[in-house]
Amino acid sequence: MVITARALNRSTLARQLLLERAPVGVEEALRRVVALQAQQPGSPYVALWNRVEGFEPGGLDEAVERFRAVRTTLMRLTLHLVHVEDYRAFREGMEPTLRGSRLGDHRFRAAGFTPADADALLPGLLAYAERARTGAEMLARLEEGRGGPVESVAWRMIRQYAPLWHAPTGPPWSYGTAQAFVAADVRPELTDPDAVAAGLAVLVRRYLEGFGPASVADMAQFSMTQRGRIRAALGTLEGRLDRFEGPDGVVLYDVPGAVRPDEDVPAPPRLMAMWDSVLLAYADRGRVIPPEYRKAVIRVNGDVLPTLLVDGYVAGVWRPVAGGIEASAFRPLPARVWEELAAEAGALGTFLAGRDPLVYRRYDHWWVKGLPVVETKVFPAAR
Repeated sequence: MVITARALNRSTLARQLLLERAPVGVEEALRRVVALQAQQPGSPYVALWNRVEGFEPGGLDEAVERFRAVRTTLMRLTLHLVHVEDYRAFREGMEPTLRGSRLGDHRFRAAGFTPADADALLPGLLAYAERARTGAEMLARLEEGRGGPVESVAWRMIRQYAPLWHAPTGPPWSYGTAQAFVAADVRPELTDPDAVAAGLAVLVRRYLEGFGPASVADMAQFSMTQRGRIRAALGTLEGRLDRFEGPDGVVLYDVPGAVRPDEDVPAPPRLMAMWDSVLLAYADRGRVIPPEYRKAVIRVNGDVLPTLLVDGYVAGVWRPVAGGIEASAFRPLPARVWEELAAEAGALGTFLAGRDPLVYRRYDHWWVKGLPVVETKVFPAAR
């Protein structure tokens, strides 16, 4: 069976709860979307606002406070918010990537550290972090164990590798610029190759549940894992996955019985969070981002701007401004679409007003530097 590019787009939107908001709780939504990229603390909230019917941010606050939703370095070597029940398998599956990229980094070696040094220091550091510790406290404990000063780059590599969760530091978005850490309650096995292989197989299947159908290249891109390891994980799932042919002839994998809507299913406009996972989960970014807009949306330093989705595809960007939401289109949009965007923007402005009306203001410089905008409208928050 051949699946068209547009049908792949609709499958992604359906599984990511973007065809219609789902009447589910925060924890269920997080499981269904697999992971939310979270280096910008407000983004998981905006992402779930787009996906959950009647989303109440207090529900995510509570899940974070209870460590039912945990923030930690995982896929693509960046911060993600995942459900605690997914954490162990995901972290085990990511072990070779995280170890090689963090403890094998040339800056780590230049700071005088080896992987063996990190292995020796980790037990003491994790024991110290049995309760939440500030970054300064953790660095001081690391220097105590090391017997001397530790360069900030070495501490950064160790904390990104170690099975540490970010501890919530308070409103408006649970995490702030002053980071705190706690040892993971669910401790992954990092030295057991069988556990690592099994963890990757779980991660691959969970990825397909939330983002499939997808290719080996897509799975490797999502996790930043070598394709050979992805193929080995698929081998362990032999007979438990469906295969399809993509529009370019590539083999696509999927979980049996997964929702795959017709390509003509309508997709309502959405105002997506910065770094939303649907923009980054595929080697072929064209599933959601038209190629001509990719460089405008994904900036040279890795920033991924908050986007407008129109008919399931990126059609522009948005940002919070004084008095509401500014929406900028990369192509002319029909009046009907602007009306639908106005409704979404008004509701989002009201949502942000209760937390941080200018949540992404530090990224305004991208607008100053220029974007391929053809029309801009500002919509006030709904009353």
